[in-house]
Amino acid sequence: MKKIVILSTGLLFSIGIIAQHSPEWLKKAVFYQIYPSSFQDSDGDGIGDLAGIQSRLDYVQSIGVNTIWLNPVFKSAFKDGGYDVIDFYQVDPRFGSNTKLVELAQAAHTKGMRIVLDLVAGHTSNESPWFQQSMQADKNLQYSDYYIWAPKKPVDLSEQEASRWVASTAARDKFYIKNFFDIQPALNYGYANPNPNHPWEQSVTAPGPQAVRRELENIISFWMEKGIDGFRVDLASSLVKNDPDKKATIALWKELNSWFHQKFPSGVLIAEWFNPKQSIEAGFDIDFLRPAGNLTAAFERGKKTNAKVYFDTEGKGNIGSWNRYFEDQYNSTLHKGYLSLPTGNHDSPRMCNEERKDPSSLKVLMTFLLTQPGVPFIYYGDEIGMRYIPNSLDVEGSGPRAGSRTPMQWDDSKNAGFSTASANHLYIPLDTLANRPSVTAQEKNPNSLLQVVKDILKLRQASAALGNDGGWAMLSDTSTSYPMIYLRSNSTEKYVIAINPTDKKSETNIPAQNPVNLKNIFTTGEKSIYTKGKVSDKIVLPALSAAIFKIE
Repeated sequence: MKKIVILSTGLLFSIGIIAQHSPEWLKKAVFYQIYPSSFQDSDGDGIGDLAGIQSRLDYVQSIGVNTIWLNPVFKSAFKDGGYDVIDFYQVDPRFGSNTKLVELAQAAHTKGMRIVLDLVAGHTSNESPWFQQSMQADKNLQYSDYYIWAPKKPVDLSEQEASRWVASTAARDKFYIKNFFDIQPALNYGYANPNPNHPWEQSVTAPGPQAVRRELENIISFWMEKGIDGFRVDLASSLVKNDPDKKATIALWKELNSWFHQKFPSGVLIAEWFNPKQSIEAGFDIDFLRPAGNLTAAFERGKKTNAKVYFDTEGKGNIGSWNRYFEDQYNSTLHKGYLSLPTGNHDSPRMCNEERKDPSSLKVLMTFLLTQPGVPFIYYGDEIGMRYIPNSLDVEGSGPRAGSRTPMQWDDSKNAGFSTASANHLYIPLDTLANRPSVTAQEKNPNSLLQVVKDILKLRQASAALGNDGGWAMLSDTSTSYPMIYLRSNSTEKYVIAINPTDKKSETNIPAQNPVNLKNIFTTGEKSIYTKGKVSDKIVLPALSAAIFKIE
């Protein structure tokens, strides 16, 4: 499709996002992220599993979701919640078996759904057979160069670089590089600029790094050929060392993505890069925008910084910096790949927390997130407003992240329907609030957050303009910020979305849209008012409300 550019309030407005190589099904994709240990326990051991996920496919589909992303299910030491992988070719017994994962994928496909796995490309567990072999004195074994070893801790590195070196009891060199925890040795993809004074710094073309690349391709092929539909790649930007501009890492992924899309044209690769301008250039289909940095002024969860949070009820935030950041990323990736503004994930506090727990506020934020261009990602439980629980028990290296990984709340039965195990045997303790939300209760309530999510996703699937490829433009004056008004459109349809997260009525003027017919097709609060004008249109929103207007 030809790119159409219209000047609107000083912004570039582009109709349509068409990825160059992405599979056709991504145009309608809506993802649901499941943390497997916390979703549904089928065997009463207190930990979620693949059979439990399969038993809930109908529910996931009922939301309006058609693709599931699973956090790691591979054999693990579970000292970092599954992100310390021992064997990439084997499902961990806590979740089931390889056969059970294949059955889950087949069951999903029968329903027109897809399954995407989490691929930890940058490191393994220190209990991996690869790492155990690399520790041996003989440095010429199959996995000897899968990791980065030095005889002593380098002294000519920055404090941050030096902190990544871990002492070991290996028979060979005594120090290795980690990625996150000490128990996660980094795989060796080489160095972009090897230091001649550091003989352990191999080039990206050296035999060791090349063997690791081939291993990564083997892992991907193994699961894709068993019916998996793609991967979300953990820490995708971190593979090549000493690569500050990411050029070598981009080149690595360009090669891998080209191979992947040729071999598996219906498959998807999703980057955890948090910089779509780089990751889409590297050939990924989707990348996330993180709600931090330039996005902080728009929606930072909680009030732990001095930033004025846009989605707080006090109405002191500003969308200027977020808008500049989003607009830059959006325009830079048009026709190449997809952005995603997820509702949350396993590493960050949930959208419902101590500072934002009113259902009206959650509906406004969810409307914003689910009416953006790109591919929606819903973190399990966010659709019913499960809350972030501070000071949760540290489970398997989760730290404060445990508060976002509590068991799914299905109903008001024992353990909220998650497990038949005793409460003290659950993977992570449940939310103890008496009025905690549940799927069953919200399915019965036509005004629930769950119903809002279903309604928006239904609109999104029915309209290409509101969908993944629809155009986007900010209509608000970003210096005033409240309410936030933006346009979603294509060559035949136009929708104006209005967002007011404050506890006060809010109004603004936008450039006249010259509608022949105007219809308010969705609202989360009291009635909104849209007044047409010759030069500008006026929109008045009640407190804590969001609305979608169809312009015809």
